[in-house]
Amino acid sequence: MLERGDATAEDIDTAMKLGAGYPMGPIELSDYTGHDTKKFILDSWHKKFPDNPLFEPIKTVDKLVKEGKLGRKTGEGFYKYK
Repeated sequence: MLERGDATAEDIDTAMKLGAGYPMGPIELSDYTGHDTKKFILDSWHKKFPDNPLFEPIKTVDKLVKEGKLGRKTGEGFYKYK
């Protein structure tokens, strides 16, 4: 949804917290675990299953990693942290 421009990171996180009762939205979780970690895992699965669209590289995550915006551990990802 974020990649397609259908919703913002904030919208997605709010929907999952309020609508599904999750303590943390998926975008927040990605920032928390680190985009470099997420990219490493996703790239490995994509290599193993190249025809499965679930494991396609995520352009936004690739861009964040390239820019060094790995999430909480660097102070910035989809969100900014102090």
